[in-house]
Amino acid sequence: QVQLVESGGGLVQPGGSLRLSCAASGSTLDSYAIGWYRQAPGKEREGLSCTSGTDDKTYYTNSVKGRFTVSRDNAKNTVYLQMRSLKPEDTGVYYCAVEKSYTCVDYMLLSFDGWGQGTQVTVSS
Repeated sequence: QVQLVESGGGLVQPGGSLRLSCAASGSTLDSYAIGWYRQAPGKEREGLSCTSGTDDKTYYTNSVKGRFTVSRDNAKNTVYLQMRSLKPEDTGVYYCAVEKSYTCVDYMLLSFDGWGQGTQVTVSS
């Protein structure tokens, strides 16, 4: 079973950047699709991106397209979410999740084989 640990969150000013990490243990990530999610205060958790394990193709939800980029370092068994041009509405707890042997067709996973504990991102001046 795969275990996921997110890191890299913090406080950043509007327009700034952060890079989140999702480190996996217990299994290699190359056989999993990776999803990034966030939950803003008082709101439901929303999907941000889905990256297939087979071809690294990534789909993004419209609100982050062009600002967020997912990358993978197989040697470190880690996936990254690079966030740029951050806005106050990007504030929330960010989670990574995985689904084994899934090929993404949009920005959401269909089911979940593991979740991280989340990392807080606050965008504020």
